[in-house]
Amino acid sequence: MSYKIKFDNFFSYSFSLDCVIFGYREGEIKVLLIKRAMEPYLGEWAIPGDLVYPDEDLPDAASRILTELTKLNGIELHQGETFGKPNRHPQGRVITSAYFALVKIDDLNVEAASWAEEVRWVSIKKLPQLAFDHNLILESTFDMLKQKLQREPICFDLLPAKFTLNEMQQLYEYAFDVEMDKANFRKKIKPLPLVKLHEKQINVKHRPATLFRFDFKRYKELTEEDDFFFRI
Repeated sequence: MSYKIKFDNFFSYSFSLDCVIFGYREGEIKVLLIKRAMEPYLGEWAIPGDLVYPDEDLPDAASRILTELTKLNGIELHQGETFGKPNRHPQGRVITSAYFALVKIDDLNVEAASWAEEVRWVSIKKLPQLAFDHNLILESTFDMLKQKLQREPICFDLLPAKFTLNEMQQLYEYAFDVEMDKANFRKKIKPLPLVKLHEKQINVKHRPATLFRFDFKRYKELTEEDDFFFRI
């Protein structure tokens, strides 16, 4: 099949970025959504995202977009998958790249701004129908998160600085939708540099559990050793 395409057509696309922000609260992995206050998809929920300026670098654009829509600053964003189906945007060809971050929800003050009417943390397993192809973007990015959880201790970017081993296990159980054996789970996380604290939970209805913290410095040292292995 042969056909002619005008050279100018290759310079008529738009590019956008969507910021997938994961957090963890009340035993659920959540994602930050905005309610759109503009067309298209007026009044519908979506991932915070917008078009990239012509003279803007992608990491700078991701940080700007997230700040403009949610007032979040200083969030470390990582580039994920790119989505480019020709009909994914009703106003024309828009290719988008997902940027993602893992945050501690209780450390943040999120506010709707610009054309975002409202912001909300929503459980990744209780998502409504989202604007554009954002359900697909979330599904893909969550799959990437789960792959990383299996081989990298990124759960500590979601958990409180001081956590219980049960809280850590619950995060993995929620992510992979499985019930894990307590003894087996603790055997798997044994290679990690977890520091047992002389502190216990407070204001809980059950017997207070011992708190731990993750030693990031020691983990960096361990990863430089040939025999270090971690996998859930």
